[in-house]
Amino acid sequence: MLKFDIEKRDGLARVGVIHTPHGDIKTPAFVGAATRATVKALTMKQMNELGSQAILANTYHLILRPGVELIKEAGGLAEFCSWHKPTFTDSGGFQIFSLPDVKITEESVKFKSHIDGANFEITPESSMQAQWAIGADIHMAFDHLAKSEDKKDMEEAMHRTHRWLDRCVAEHQRIIKDVTWAGDETGRGPQNVLRSKNFGEGKVSAGPAQMQYLYAVVQGGTFNDLRAKSAKYCAGQPVDGFGIGGVFTADGMDEMLKTVNSILPEDKPRHLLGMGQEPLDLFVGAEFGCDTFDCVGPTRMARNGSLYTYDGRINIKNAKYTHDFSQLMPDCDCECCKNYTKAYLHHLFKTDEITAKVLASIHNEHFVVSVTDQIRQSLLDGTFQNYKKSFLARYYK
Repeated sequence: MLKFDIEKRDGLARVGVIHTPHGDIKTPAFVGAATRATVKALTMKQMNELGSQAILANTYHLILRPGVELIKEAGGLAEFCSWHKPTFTDSGGFQIFSLPDVKITEESVKFKSHIDGANFEITPESSMQAQWAIGADIHMAFDHLAKSEDKKDMEEAMHRTHRWLDRCVAEHQRIIKDVTWAGDETGRGPQNVLRSKNFGEGKVSAGPAQMQYLYAVVQGGTFNDLRAKSAKYCAGQPVDGFGIGGVFTADGMDEMLKTVNSILPEDKPRHLLGMGQEPLDLFVGAEFGCDTFDCVGPTRMARNGSLYTYDGRINIKNAKYTHDFSQLMPDCDCECCKNYTKAYLHHLFKTDEITAKVLASIHNEHFVVSVTDQIRQSLLDGTFQNYKKSFLARYYK
């Protein structure tokens, strides 16, 4: 099983370390959203320098381009994108079920590529096979996200998610038994070879025979009774951790997480899927028992000129910044804030320079990573509630 050490607890909140073949993740931690094996506008070197501990790629997008076989041929996700730290993949279920004309049966999901209209079919088994071929340290079970907010539809999707989880677990365990490793006796040689009748042969640069770990995904939407049922079902499965997915509302997320994380086992990590655009998400998630987070929001906003500051978000494209030669955040040590003024950033955005998106993305990603790191430190120091109160009062006025 995936090794997860808890260093300190504060109610449902905890500080811990997730140990993966590509290194440790000190939790709580914000995971960079590398949807297509890249965080938009940023290099992996920049991600490392701004303090990111891990990235998460999207299986749906990687199936479409470049295809999992090419990633396998490259030696896995870490080798392919040159990120030699921990990696996650989500199943892509959220994106698939958001597409038009999706055909859902108990056996599979059929859909058309949003790129060229090509036909695809994914089963829980093929999702596991694809994610093993991609080679991330941690991957998510294939789940059914209901488009409708109707409780009956949500419950049906939840039960299908559970049945698909059974199939994901069975396939995951079958693949583990099917792989053998070359290298030294620990399986940690730099040129280990993953040999399998399913995946052929290719280089990987990761550790022991159970290279990858599986998270179940808790569903149930905004209905806490369904969330409780889903948490109980997932908690009883032989998985390494849990993703909490689906639809959230800001005013109900604390109660939902309290419900779910009071049921999930304490000794396994929990990932809050797709959350972290708002700093409030990070504080609520950590306070109520989540260990890792991911979200495309920080870099998406950055590319549109919406930048975090401790006093709230600003739109750097506004005219009032034309002659503002102050730093974006004087107490921020990212490359953007240390070297450039608001006036310069404003100029870059107004002239549509690519550099604008790069610098803004460095800052926003550094901001959410740093805030999450400070949440971790405040939990260790016993000052979390004071930090939360002062941060949110200043940020949200």
